[in-house]
Amino acid sequence: MAEQKRPTGGLMGALRRMVGSTAEREAEDLQRLAKEHGARLVVDCVDRERVSLVGTIRSVTIPPSHEPPRLEAEFDDGSGEVRLVFMGRRSISGIQAGSVLRIEGRLSCHRGERTMFNPGYELSYVPGVS
Repeated sequence: MAEQKRPTGGLMGALRRMVGSTAEREAEDLQRLAKEHGARLVVDCVDRERVSLVGTIRSVTIPPSHEPPRLEAEFDDGSGEVRLVFMGRRSISGIQAGSVLRIEGRLSCHRGERTMFNPGYELSYVPGVS
């Protein structure tokens, strides 16, 4: 069975935007932001490819102190998620939930998840900072 495309413009598009879920609107906004900054979308990337992505940090995790130091963050660009792993760090100023950033690095599949180790990053927005 063929998949139906949702209308994006005109009256139907406006109606869908009004009644669509907050998560759908947020995902569309993130994808639009990535495209405006010339970044790729996670959904279009393949394993082992060097990419530049723009999106937001959803969560940050710090492993227990008995494990080697690392900071893990869940990055989302509205089309998919990437786990960011910063080896040797337990904190990075500005890397927090809600931050918007551009990341660059090699995308890999680690333990079944899209992962980027020690990506380069540029912060665009940090919550609570003017």
